[in-house]
Amino acid sequence: METPIVIAIDGTSASGKSTNARLVARALGYVYVDTGAMYRTLAWYCLKLGVDVKDPDAVARVCRRWKTELRCVDGQVRLLVDGYYPEREIRTAEVSAAVPHVAAVPAVRRWMKRKQRECTKFGNLVMEGRDIGTNVFPETEFKYYLDASLEERHRRRAAEGVQEDLAARDQQDSQRAVAPLMIPLGAHVINTSEMSPEQTSALILEDIRQRLAARRTGGASSS
Repeated sequence: METPIVIAIDGTSASGKSTNARLVARALGYVYVDTGAMYRTLAWYCLKLGVDVKDPDAVARVCRRWKTELRCVDGQVRLLVDGYYPEREIRTAEVSAAVPHVAAVPAVRRWMKRKQRECTKFGNLVMEGRDIGTNVFPETEFKYYLDASLEERHRRRAAEGVQEDLAARDQQDSQRAVAPLMIPLGAHVINTSEMSPEQTSALILEDIRQRLAARRTGGASSS
């Protein structure tokens, strides 16, 4: 059985990762994995239990003990807790504020890496996050890093009705001790500031198809 293909799409907040990962997954017929939702689920669960998300040891204990299950629903991987997927709950401002603290805990990142690598049991993946190409699947040849100007990213968040300090989030993500946000080695870097999701996903898909064609013929990609 062939090893599943993993398309890694990393980048900053509001750079277009989620939208483009969904478009690419749909175009290729691959399974979509939002790793950020997994961290959000843990943050939500900690808040639900009344755990201080700024206490790394307390967060690590929750991560070791919670009962979870990976399930693929309509082409998307979900992390269920006690059989429940908190789809709406994980998108609140409170959870958004808690996520950077939870994501910085080394034990959490180790747990998430194992869980995210398990997702290949569902087949070929388009996985988006902040450390997919550097930490979770560094071996994949399909690596993309999206970014946009801070002004444009704030505009996008505002259009979603979300107020978030993106500069602070960038700093937290890039300076954490374990698996910091950084451009993966060999990644195709795309600035989406003046590009629509359709234009961005088309660029990614063109590169993927070139690489897949080169793989089939045993040649090297021109990218």
